Amino acid sequence: MPVWARNLAFRLACLQAPQNHEIRRRAAADLRCFGPDWDDEAERLEREADRLEAILSNGVKPEKAF
Repeated sequence: MPVWARNLAFRLACLQAPQNHEIRRRAAADLRCFGPDWDDEAERLEREADRLEAILSNGVKPEKAF
């Protein structure tokens, strides 16, 4: 499957489960397989996943944190 299609599929999954940090981590790992052109996007997704995980571990509702 082309990288743009995989990226779109992960974006749709993130929209359906905005509080799920694991989806963002899987999307980032998947994008890293496609070379350095996608590293910036993968890093952004990893930062979002880290932020979501920290928010959830502190007991803050994610919708109030963004």
